[in-house]
Amino acid sequence: MALNQADLHTHTTASDGTQRPADNVRMAAEKGLAAIAITDHDTVDGIAEAMEAGAALGVIVVPGVEISTSAGGRDIHMLGYFIDWQNEGWREKLAGQLRVRDKRNELIVAKLRELGVAITMEEVTAEARSRGKEGGSIGRPHIAAVLLAKGAVRSMQEAFDRYLGEDGLAYVNPPRLHPFEAVDWIREAGGTSVIAHPGLYGDDDLVEDIIRYGAQGIEVYHSDHGAEEEARYAGLAAKYGLIATGGSDFHGERNGVVFHGAIGSRTVGVSVVDRLNPALRD
Repeated sequence: MALNQADLHTHTTASDGTQRPADNVRMAAEKGLAAIAITDHDTVDGIAEAMEAGAALGVIVVPGVEISTSAGGRDIHMLGYFIDWQNEGWREKLAGQLRVRDKRNELIVAKLRELGVAITMEEVTAEARSRGKEGGSIGRPHIAAVLLAKGAVRSMQEAFDRYLGEDGLAYVNPPRLHPFEAVDWIREAGGTSVIAHPGLYGDDDLVEDIIRYGAQGIEVYHSDHGAEEEARYAGLAAKYGLIATGGSDFHGERNGVVFHGAIGSRTVGVSVVDRLNPALRD
């Protein structure tokens, strides 16, 4: 049992996960976790359901979000914790993010069709809805799942390596929010900003720029970080006095494969939750 541990990075059907928010909380309880964060891409639509489940199961649910940004030609993700997720102004900002995400999906599908892959946005939307998704954001994993179902690829990983990742044939990156703007947004919403999975960017100079701008934490422990990355980012956290966070980046299971990591596979002590909460930190 993972007593006094927290998984601070999970996704649900509100974005591109395969499990409902309540399911994530239930699985956290089954793993013996004290806390779990719901950090869907550019939406907070899964938080209310998760918090209700947390109250019933005795699991602390941290309200969060993962904001899609871009800098230096790369996708950079910023996590926001304890944001005022019910604020209408905040929700309007996220709605704008979803419109950019929808445009990117359309451009990716168009590129795939140019490459001779028979795929439509209707099929992608149907895939998302088949997972119990009601609104929220649609992302690349939904496109990857359609490619897999059609036999265009043999695995989700191949879909990203061949078509959807930054080096993929169908990758597109429309103008997005800058990470600095995301830091500002999260601060204005009363939350705490954390750089997600910095080891995936291959640009520690940019990571340090975001830190110096005002990011308050860094995700040291992540399913795609090895021991070397964990040590390096733990060092950055110590150097700059940042909150060192961690999480599985759980997206659920597709075709028997868990995307990124299982709930509870990467955790930090539950005391980190208090450090992320501005009401307790200030």
